[in-house]
Amino acid sequence: MQNLTEIVKQLYAAFGRGDIQAILDIMAEDVELEAWADNSGLKANIPYFRYRTGKAGAAEFFGVVAQLKISEFKVLSIMEGGNQVAAEFVIEADVPGDGHYRDEEMHLWTFNEAGQVIRLRHYLDTAKHIEACRNWR
Repeated sequence: MQNLTEIVKQLYAAFGRGDIQAILDIMAEDVELEAWADNSGLKANIPYFRYRTGKAGAAEFFGVVAQLKISEFKVLSIMEGGNQVAAEFVIEADVPGDGHYRDEEMHLWTFNEAGQVIRLRHYLDTAKHIEACRNWR
């Protein structure tokens, strides 16, 4: 299998330059975003935490994220184990509807044998995001 840490670094570099197509190119056709059995962000219907599947769902996710005014996004560390990579980062953003948050979060990327992303989950302070998004649904 490829060096998954390097793939994740490439994903964040593409995100930083706004190259969403480069990110989608690394996603599997059946990728799942925010696949949870029980998650407060999903229950609160936060626009960027909605369950999505496939490359079209991933593109929709990034379309929602593009509505945020991100003032800070800094990857602090990247950890790899098995077919997963976890990235710790800081993000600060203004949200449509006068919301704002600053959070330290984790992304958990899961890969298939071909080095494609098959799942992405966000781990974060859900209460901050629910409050920031209360006027944006």
